[in-house]
Amino acid sequence: MAKTVKKIMKIEGMSCGHCQARVEKSLNAIEGVIAQVDLKKKIAKIELEEADITDERLLSAVREAGYEPISIEEKRGIFG
Repeated sequence: MAKTVKKIMKIEGMSCGHCQARVEKSLNAIEGVIAQVDLKKKIAKIELEEADITDERLLSAVREAGYEPISIEEKRGIFG
């Protein structure tokens, strides 16, 4: 069984619940992705169940939804 990878993406341009839902829907449309968007913190918490999903694919999904991804990084350590 593959290990789940967790990532945090910072996103600009979201200002309301509709924005949050749109980004979540776009990310969750990728097979093997579970995403939760935090509007206040302007981040998406992303869990990848498929190891072959690239950062670029995740970033593109947010851009296609109309928002600007700023950065993406893997959560590491005991709290990841």
